[in-house]
Amino acid sequence: MKHFLIGFLFLLTFQTTQAQLFKKEKITYDANQGRGTTDFRFLRWGYFLGINSYDFNFDYKEDLPDIYVQRNPGFSVGLIGNMRLNSFLDLRFEPGLMITTRNLIYNPEYFQGVAFSESDLTREVKSTYIHLPLLLKISTKRVNNFKPFIVGGISTAINLSSNEDNPDDNSKGQFRTISSPLFYELGFGIDFYLYNFKFTPSIRGLFGINDALVRDNDPNSPWTSNIANMKTRGLFINFTFQ
Repeated sequence: MKHFLIGFLFLLTFQTTQAQLFKKEKITYDANQGRGTTDFRFLRWGYFLGINSYDFNFDYKEDLPDIYVQRNPGFSVGLIGNMRLNSFLDLRFEPGLMITTRNLIYNPEYFQGVAFSESDLTREVKSTYIHLPLLLKISTKRVNNFKPFIVGGISTAINLSSNEDNPDDNSKGQFRTISSPLFYELGFGIDFYLYNFKFTPSIRGLFGINDALVRDNDPNSPWTSNIANMKTRGLFINFTFQ
């Protein structure tokens, strides 16, 4: 349902705006009609919808088979606050809600000498992030009604599904992660200037800075003892409306 909604919004936006994008007339702000680009405002607001795909990057202590991360597309929604620094630089704050699920699949070699069942080889990691990025947007010169840009910055998140303080660990089926991961982010996109709003599709990568794993109480746990670091990675595809 969520992917259908995003696809429908994208098609609707494309159908209603393609004529505006490809005409030679450069769309500018019309104060009388209250429409057009708002690029020259010091502060601007908007919202975004999108899809995400989260992953984990592992560093291991011993040479055992990799833990396979089965990724599932997630849903993103949030708000945008944009501060104009000059014609090419903007400072952005984009708080959002990110919902995703990952499945970790272990090789039986992790359980040598330990009795295990088939269910022990898989751990589901559900995450609901309140994502808080501070980004610098660097744009090129506007060409007609298009303006490409790159964006980068740092972010943190509040993981509402982390289980960090849960006394139960993997021995009772609970895979735990920290509640406040840190990231840096890099991406690119294109601003499309329309009569009534500015539409921006963008792609952004997210890279974890700190170790996101909460280890099991047993130091010899087959699920966590061989993991030296587990850092979160992610890919966002966002559709922004300002």
